[in-house]
Amino acid sequence: MFDSTTLLLFIGTAIILIIIPGPDLIFTLTQGMTNGRRAGVVTAMGLSLGNIVHTLAAALGLSLIIKTSVVLFTIFKSLGAIYLFYLAYKSLKHRKGVLSLNNENNSETKGLFFKGLLMNILNPKVAIFYLTFLPQFVDYKAPHVALQMCILGLIFIILTALIFSSLGYFSGTFRDRLLKNPRFNEYMNITATIIFFALGLKLITTSI
Repeated sequence: MFDSTTLLLFIGTAIILIIIPGPDLIFTLTQGMTNGRRAGVVTAMGLSLGNIVHTLAAALGLSLIIKTSVVLFTIFKSLGAIYLFYLAYKSLKHRKGVLSLNNENNSETKGLFFKGLLMNILNPKVAIFYLTFLPQFVDYKAPHVALQMCILGLIFIILTALIFSSLGYFSGTFRDRLLKNPRFNEYMNITATIIFFALGLKLITTSI
C-alpha cells in the first residue's frame, strides 16, 4: 500500500511538524512544568487521541470527494494548497518570534486529559491540517484510499503521543530549548515554511 520511501518521508515530515512549537505543545509543556510529569504525559495523551476524530473525518471526507466529482477534488486540492501556502507565510513571518508559557495551574489529572482531548477535537485548524496533510502521501491509484488515510493518521497519532509525552515528562529540560531559544524557533519556523510550501505544491499537482 505504501512504499518505503513514501512512508519514511511521511514519518520524517510528521516528526518535524510535531516538534514545531504551537498551542498544543505549549499546553503540554505548561502542564508538565506546573503540575508534574504525570500531568504532562496525561495532557499529551489527551491531545494526541483527539486526532482520531480528525483522522476519521479526513478519511471519510476525502473518500466522498473522490467518489463524488473530479471538480470537487480540484476545488479541495486548490483550497488545501492555499491553506498550506498561508501556513508557510505565517511560519516565515513569525520566524523570529519567541513563544511564552501560560502558567495556568490545573492539578486535576483526569481533567487535563479531557481538556486536551476537547482542545484538539474542537480545533478547526487541526481538522483542516489533517485534510490537507494526510492526502499528500496517499496513493490514489491504489484501492482503499480511506484505509490509507486511517493508517497514516494512526502513525501520526502514535508519533504525536510519543513526542508530546516525552516533552511533557521532561518539560523543564526542554522548555528553554523549545521556547526560549530564538535560534531554535527561527530554524524550526524556516523548516516549517519550506515543508508547508512543498506540501502545497505537491497537493495542487496531485491528480486522481
